[in-house]
Amino acid sequence: MKMFRWILSLAVASAALAGCNSTAPARSPAVETVQARVVESRQEQVAATVRATGTLHARESSTLSAQVMGRVQSVLVREGDSVRAGQTLVMLDDSTLKASAEQSEAAVQAAASQQIAAQKNADLATSTLARYQQLQAQKSVSRQEMDEVSRRAEAASAQVDALRAQANAMRAQQSGARAMLGYTRIVAPFAGVVTARMIDPGAMAAPGVPLVQIDSAGSLQLQATVPESAIRSIRPGMKIKVALDSMPDEDPAGTVSQILPTADPSSHSVLVKIDVPTSKTLRAGMYATADIPAGTRQAIAVPRSAIVQRGSLPCAYVLDTNGVAQLRYVTVGANRGDAVEVLSGIAASEKLVDQPGDRDLAGKRIEAQP
Repeated sequence: MKMFRWILSLAVASAALAGCNSTAPARSPAVETVQARVVESRQEQVAATVRATGTLHARESSTLSAQVMGRVQSVLVREGDSVRAGQTLVMLDDSTLKASAEQSEAAVQAAASQQIAAQKNADLATSTLARYQQLQAQKSVSRQEMDEVSRRAEAASAQVDALRAQANAMRAQQSGARAMLGYTRIVAPFAGVVTARMIDPGAMAAPGVPLVQIDSAGSLQLQATVPESAIRSIRPGMKIKVALDSMPDEDPAGTVSQILPTADPSSHSVLVKIDVPTSKTLRAGMYATADIPAGTRQAIAVPRSAIVQRGSLPCAYVLDTNGVAQLRYVTVGANRGDAVEVLSGIAASEKLVDQPGDRDLAGKRIEAQP
């Protein structure tokens, strides 16, 4: 009997041990199902562009300097002042040049008086010669008297010619003195705005030393460097999209006005000038970019509402073959209406969660809402 009980106990223990070592598969936890709108990425053909960078410039810009040396007497403008063509901007001390101009004018008047007197003497000598010629015909004067009268008439005429040349030289000198006197007034070559003032009253101005800079009023011009490969697709008159990083709300449409005929051998680029419409917010010197058309290319587009920010990075919830959402970090490009171009992270025809908001959907099965 005892032997039977011992065998029974051994059998029960063996059965219990076999139960502990069972290899039956464990049941997997249930995946949470969430309802959400589902959209699909699509591949489309878009216009290819090459981004060119440059700086805004005035269509006309001039740095003015003096043509004569002199002390600055007054500066009549400051930065930001609007000026008209011909307006005086800087005055130099003109006392020395004014005295020279007055001296030249007096010399011209004196030469004119001498020329008048010489002309009267020449007229008298000419009339005397005419009378002697009549007397010679009547054989009333000698040959020697006739020769003396002729020489006096020729000398008087030569004196008139010499004084006329001298008077012309005096008038030329007077014109030069007046021109030099005019150089003491630095005037605006065109209507525009003063962008820089580099001198103050009392300073010494010299030829070539900048005094004032003026930019023409009106529209600006973007001077952008365009790669050689994109030049063939540009032509004068073409509309070009221009953007400014400092002013994202500004989106002017520029017009190509000039393409320089030579390329820069170091950068392999060509300078293109693009006219930009007038705007009160745009300033010369601003950095800008231009999108140059370069044919077409294939792109992946998704609705902008499917892109969310996680931290500072754009992401999207992409569904796998089982409909489970996976969070992917993506690189986005340009906006295209309600869609945005995705440069990396999403392929064509993939399904995405639309408007996920702040919900954490990673690892959850998405049931598409009707």
